Amino acid sequence: MPEPQLRTIVLSIPPELIARFKAIVESYDNLATLRTEDPAQHHLKLYFAADQEREVEALLESLRAEFQIQRLPQV
Repeated sequence: MPEPQLRTIVLSIPPELIARFKAIVESYDNLATLRTEDPAQHHLKLYFAADQEREVEALLESLRAEFQIQRLPQV
């Protein structure tokens, strides 16, 4: 059985909101993992299975305004 393909999204949110954002994302069991991409710039990277992309995008959209989410280009 082939391994699921991994996808990533890089985000920026205000530093005071990161802990709460991480708690919300990780409360969705096995949906995505959040890591710090660039601590100085408060850039975060979400890792998720390709077949979960629709759910991840829906979650980000529902949280976009509250967390001032800015999507960043992949490097």
